[in-house]
Amino acid sequence: MLLKIPQVLTAEQVAQCRAALDAADWVDGRVTAGYQSAKVKNNEQLAEDHPVAQQWGDIISQALARHMLFRSAALPAKIYPPLFNRYSGGGNFGLHVDNAVRDVRGSRHRVRTDISATLFLSQPEEYDGGELVIEDTYGAQAIKFAAGDMVLYPGTSLHRVNPVTRGARVASFFWVQSLVREDAQRSLLFDMDTAIQRLTVNVPDHPSVVQLTGVYHNLLRRWVDV
Repeated sequence: MLLKIPQVLTAEQVAQCRAALDAADWVDGRVTAGYQSAKVKNNEQLAEDHPVAQQWGDIISQALARHMLFRSAALPAKIYPPLFNRYSGGGNFGLHVDNAVRDVRGSRHRVRTDISATLFLSQPEEYDGGELVIEDTYGAQAIKFAAGDMVLYPGTSLHRVNPVTRGARVASFFWVQSLVREDAQRSLLFDMDTAIQRLTVNVPDHPSVVQLTGVYHNLLRRWVDV
């Protein structure tokens, strides 16, 4: 499932985050790449232990915890601490698949990368190129959202970032280990949850609301991985 999650950060938060990131020191983005990814990765990244990365990673994590659409779609069990990257001057990331498991720096925790996420921190008009291109069953989907918006997509997807030929593309990226590891099952649960929420608003006293809610939780009980 490929899904837009709007307004994870407010315009004010985006401005504050960008000011902090623009003043920070960046390093070669290959520091977090696997063997194959390092061959095609050409960008800059904020070090994971940089105070700005930790501060704004926490703010993003808190925003995600409050975002009901994200919670419904991702069913998060663990979230890898958000990272930050920047593409400019032709920077790009060739076609690749993210590592299946990520070790959380400075801890004994690991995150299975069921879902990949990119939170855009540059407005589309600030840069040329830089589209996140995700391969799925409908072909290549080119993603370039407004600052503050985020895209979720399966961690199994082949994807790339097109070269940035003008300006700078700044974003946060991270991975989610879901309570339900199979994308098809998560998609079914998300569609059902969305339908239940709409029915609750439109016909709040309809007996099907309770029945469908029971079906949702029984499917979740069957598929959840804890």
